[in-house]
Amino acid sequence: MIYRVLGSDEWAEALSAGQYDGAPHDIADGFIHFSTQDTLAATLALHYKGRDHLKLLRVPVAPIAAKIKWESARGGTLFPHLYDVLSVEHVTKVDEIRLDENGVHILPEDLR
Repeated sequence: MIYRVLGSDEWAEALSAGQYDGAPHDIADGFIHFSTQDTLAATLALHYKGRDHLKLLRVPVAPIAAKIKWESARGGTLFPHLYDVLSVEHVTKVDEIRLDENGVHILPEDLR
């Protein structure tokens, strides 16, 4: 399973279009950035600090494996990058990510 964090508005647009094309930084990089369970908390802290009401997309790797490249980033850690758009049919679950009273993102219980 890989994970993508995005704003509620971005997810609403993706649902309407049937696919997620990525955020501006994804489009500029030529791929959609994903996280693993191990890198998710750091991704939230680094790229989404202070943002509330985020969506967390859960995407199984198998159906899109041919278009995923595991590439080194952030200190040599391997991250999954999708070299395609993400069809909403590949998203198996969407969680809401909220902030706690200290401004730290609260991950779903099964991902803590």
